[in-house]
Amino acid sequence: METLHAPWRIQYILGKKHASGDVSEFARIAQSQDDEANYVISRSRHSFALLNKYPYTGGHVLVVPYKQISDLDKLTDDENLDVLKLLQCVKRAIQKSMNPNGFNIGLNLGRTAGAGIEDHLHWHIVPRWNGDINFMPTIGHTAVLPEALEETAAKLRKAISNQCPA
Repeated sequence: METLHAPWRIQYILGKKHASGDVSEFARIAQSQDDEANYVISRSRHSFALLNKYPYTGGHVLVVPYKQISDLDKLTDDENLDVLKLLQCVKRAIQKSMNPNGFNIGLNLGRTAGAGIEDHLHWHIVPRWNGDINFMPTIGHTAVLPEALEETAAKLRKAISNQCPA
């Protein structure tokens, strides 16, 4: 049996998990100026996009409203439109720079639905390729990423600047 190492996962395993009602990790990142360290790839008026630090596959991006809320009904019309436009922008940038065959785009509301950070809405954009299903995520509980997060973030920042109006 071969051993695969995923050292980036230890940060999540050992990291402090925030309690409900605390400032979320997303709220902390929203207020930070260090977009590179936080893998933020784009910011808009009401939301921002960042690479998932613990992705299902390469190019897995999260789109997050700045407002820390747990339900869609708490977004204003302007915030809803802003999030949707950023989702579209990021999807186009991923399509252009990574050439996936499809996407899973979704939102988990509540712990039962699979929300890992349930008190701060966030959408997942997961690029998919024909044949990308393998045993590693299901049996090995390990994702195999073809490039470092820093490289993917730089690639997507460049694609966003070319694909999306400011």
